[in-house]
Amino acid sequence: MKYLWLILTIATVGWYTFVTAYVAYKGVADIKEMLRSLSKKNRSGENDL
Repeated sequence: MKYLWLILTIATVGWYTFVTAYVAYKGVADIKEMLRSLSKKNRSGENDL
């Protein structure tokens, strides 16, 4: 029974690490795209202000 909890704990921590890293990676890519889009708008004179 001790090994069952060990395996479950390792699997859970691994899954949490994977999901956190994946969301962080996708978030950084999304922020870069957003900044690139805003920069293009700013250069072309399409300000929302």
